[in-house]
Amino acid sequence: MRDLVVKDNALINASYNLDLVEQRLILLAIVEARGSGRGINANDPLEVHAESYVNQFNVARQTAYQALKDACKDLFARQFSYQEINKRGKVENVLSRWVSEIRYIDDEATVKLIFAPAIVPLITRLEEQFTKYELQQISELSSAYAVRLYELLIAWRSTGQTPVIELAEFRQKIGVLDDEYTRMGNFKDRVLNLAIAQVNEHTDIKVKYEQHKKGRNISGFSFTFKQKNVVTTNSKSPSPTDLFSKLTDKQRHIFASKLSELPDMNKYSQGTESYAQFAVRLVEMLQDQNKFEELLPYLKKVGFNTK
Repeated sequence: MRDLVVKDNALINASYNLDLVEQRLILLAIVEARGSGRGINANDPLEVHAESYVNQFNVARQTAYQALKDACKDLFARQFSYQEINKRGKVENVLSRWVSEIRYIDDEATVKLIFAPAIVPLITRLEEQFTKYELQQISELSSAYAVRLYELLIAWRSTGQTPVIELAEFRQKIGVLDDEYTRMGNFKDRVLNLAIAQVNEHTDIKVKYEQHKKGRNISGFSFTFKQKNVVTTNSKSPSPTDLFSKLTDKQRHIFASKLSELPDMNKYSQGTESYAQFAVRLVEMLQDQNKFEELLPYLKKVGFNTK
């Protein structure tokens, strides 16, 4: 079963500022609610396990533990705003928290959260306009801005292009604070171009933008995008746990030897030990799952296949 994220377009177009881990936590909670069949309400907690975070986003287990724990501290204070048409046809400007309660259980490495009442219908209400995508599409995005840009764009998937989005509105929707990247050059380098590069590399769409001016100043952006011709596969990238379980003794020795000569591994070496002595210790480290996950980025550099 595909991990499907479904959001009302009011939420897709809302203005909010979440960091990458907080966004991922929200998305995993949505997937958990849909996958379990229990749905989302404003009373019952949803559970997100660190193991789900590890498997979905391909990070080390200890990294996931700390990331989720830190996210719990900040997510409760996060807010988002959006507009809604009431029964009298009037526009209401809504400001809400994301969650009404959140807790982290150390011994279980589990987050329990309850979505705020205002957000529940925006996730569960599917009879009106909504946007859906597979969680796998944003799993490799390391920029929170890239995640938001992808969501904003695919709300226009049927046309493959957006209208002109005014600069101030776009900054709010993508999660840039008023005092961040106020110079256009910085905004493009740190936000827009970075987000587009990641979306183009890691998702199922290819996007480009056009800037619009009033006089000499850039006043907004519009985007066009196309679906990539992706070869479909029934299997997703293996998790670190899967990779560890399939690692043979022969592979441990081969890659330990390669790692011992990698300059990035100097911080793991001890004193004046030789490459051969270092490789022996690395073999032992690769027999420990936590150490294996810690060393996985370096293993990739020396040719370890994670596909």
